Amino acid sequence: MVGFGGGPPTADDSTQPARLGCVPDPATLTPVLIVLLGVCLVGLALLWRRVGGLAGRLDRITRGEDGQSLQGVLETHLGRVVEVQSEVAQLATRAGKLEVDGRRAFQRIGLVRFNPFEDTGGNQSFALALLDAEEDGIIISSLHSRGSTRIYAKAIAAGRPEAALSDEETEALGLARDATGGRVAIRGRAVAPPPPVVRGER
Repeated sequence: MVGFGGGPPTADDSTQPARLGCVPDPATLTPVLIVLLGVCLVGLALLWRRVGGLAGRLDRITRGEDGQSLQGVLETHLGRVVEVQSEVAQLATRAGKLEVDGRRAFQRIGLVRFNPFEDTGGNQSFALALLDAEEDGIIISSLHSRGSTRIYAKAIAAGRPEAALSDEETEALGLARDATGGRVAIRGRAVAPPPPVVRGER
């Protein structure tokens, strides 16, 4: 019988198992694998220790004022964001309602004071125009004399009166329509006193 070496068989060939090609001997490979495994375990232990140290440092850096972890801090902030979003939505609704109500409120005011009678003074009569943003409102007029005071009211729709206006009421309406920023436009006019009576010499 011819051995694997090409020569005649020997006594050693009959007692040792045949090895094929370049397959290493398990007796030699086992210590090498044990050493490599030990090196890997040591490296893994060192890596685990380093990761633990980094995690501790990160936890100390990101810890909240009340001692919460990073996850707790993020959850708290997310909860606050949700609350703020709800409050902003409520404020937007209230702001829209206030804007609508504000346009209906009297915000353009024109006042003309005058004296329609010669026997009274001090411009105690007046014409007051009150308009909202749509130029809807009223005109209130007061005529004061020595014996009485009369008050009139006329409705205004889209800047147009429902009835004829006096000169003073028309002027008050014009002042109100030109007024901006919630300011009150006031104008006072006084009737010139009558000329003194010159008595003739007797």
